[in-house]
Amino acid sequence: MPNNEYELDDEIELQEPKKYQVLLLNDDFSTMDFVIEVLYKVFRKSLEEAEQIMLAVHNNGEAVCGVYSQEIAFTKVAQVKTLARKAGFPLKAKAIEE
Repeated sequence: MPNNEYELDDEIELQEPKKYQVLLLNDDFSTMDFVIEVLYKVFRKSLEEAEQIMLAVHNNGEAVCGVYSQEIAFTKVAQVKTLARKAGFPLKAKAIEE
């Protein structure tokens, strides 16, 4: 029977995965109610949190909705686009590396 012993390198350097901020971008056509709905459904925000973020988007042009790993962040951006297009709104999101 073969000997299956392996020596592990004790100096393995692990790095945290990069994080990405997902931001919603303001536009003049998406309704405030729709933006709140997106924040509730896609980002799982409470009604109060969704209202605060929606107002920040409206007043500042964009606002952070959450911080995620790359794959999850890009999925959230795609979900926003899909919901917006189905509802006939031009709402956009973007993911930027922290």
